[in-house]
Amino acid sequence: MTDRSDGRVAILGGSRTPFVKSGTVFKRHSALALATHAVKGLIQQQDISPELIDELVYGIVVLEPHLPNIAREIAFGASLPKEVKAHTVSNNCITGIHAITAVHDSIVAGRTEIGIAGGVESMSNPPIVFRKAFARILVDAGMAKSMAERLSRLLKIRPWHFKPVAPAIAEPSTGLSMGEHTEIMAKEWEIDRSEQDEIALRSHLNASAATKDGRLSDEIFPLDGIDSDTMVRPDTSFEKLSKLRPVFDRSDNGTITAGNSSALTDGASAVLLMSESRASREGREILATIKAFEYAAIDPNDGLLMAPCVAVPRLLTRTGMQLKDIDIVEVHEAFGAQVACNLKAWELGWKEKAIGRVDLEKLNPLGGSIALGHPFSATGGRIVTTLANEMKRRNARYGLVSICAAGAMAAAMILERDV
Repeated sequence: MTDRSDGRVAILGGSRTPFVKSGTVFKRHSALALATHAVKGLIQQQDISPELIDELVYGIVVLEPHLPNIAREIAFGASLPKEVKAHTVSNNCITGIHAITAVHDSIVAGRTEIGIAGGVESMSNPPIVFRKAFARILVDAGMAKSMAERLSRLLKIRPWHFKPVAPAIAEPSTGLSMGEHTEIMAKEWEIDRSEQDEIALRSHLNASAATKDGRLSDEIFPLDGIDSDTMVRPDTSFEKLSKLRPVFDRSDNGTITAGNSSALTDGASAVLLMSESRASREGREILATIKAFEYAAIDPNDGLLMAPCVAVPRLLTRTGMQLKDIDIVEVHEAFGAQVACNLKAWELGWKEKAIGRVDLEKLNPLGGSIALGHPFSATGGRIVTTLANEMKRRNARYGLVSICAAGAMAAAMILERDV
């Protein structure tokens, strides 16, 4: 154990796989393989010895039953020392931020000096779950004391038992899907279809420009010859987006389409964190430091993806900052409607005091999850890496991260640079 750190926690860099649509080019890669690749890429790109890593915290939402602590297996796969502390976290779309703040807190407490945080999803390879009746038969058969008893129980299996249970997409607390909840939010906040499509268009155009000039490519560790995110559409247009049909509310009142929503995605990310004092001693470049962060939760019936409207104002108040102090604002794009609702609530005030209007030139300048994709647990690491790199390029002082999550939760974080 090191001495408790009174200094700040530095972000030295991040690495990730390309983000790709699930069921396509990465479908043969497990979540473990994607995560291990991202961590290896981080170690290689940061030119740091694996022997120096003290801790690994990694996140996953679509859990693999045979890997209850995937973080430990990633540590083995990435050739980290066997003594490295490793644990897994899971909290929907803010999982990646939880991993980062877990390492942050460990560094501040003096338990760690150098840590890796990240997250992964392989939406191409969800665990196959069968009905409880079938599972009961198999468990009972496995516990049988004789072969005859085992066969007797297995003979209870019927063809319909082999039909898997579809993955749940509804919120357990409400019975509605995230898309259905967001349609309700859009109507309550009077967000029309055109505003959502404009957000989606900006996401694709910004991501396309950042891919072309290499800003996004710099953070990607290629896999299978793929060196860029595959869902970015440089040729999209407002006209093309406006022709897509709504998918959650199919009536004339529906506004959310596949075009203004994030897609199911495969990918992994990893971020290198170090005590500022250690980084300074080693002469390492610091992209940014973590100034502060905030988590929030609200009643899902108040708006499933509206918790950022609590987390961000509270974070600004606690740090004595104002929205105008922020140079770059990174908002996770689950849906164009969610982004628009959050921006409007920040401007007008909702549950917390108003913080003002976000300058769209500061918002997601390299694109967001609609264009790049959203591998749930990997998004936090992707956004923090992208923001820290862009802050360095612009010599920006402050950057803000805002991520909504299922369960009506959110995370917010402020990064800081000495300029």
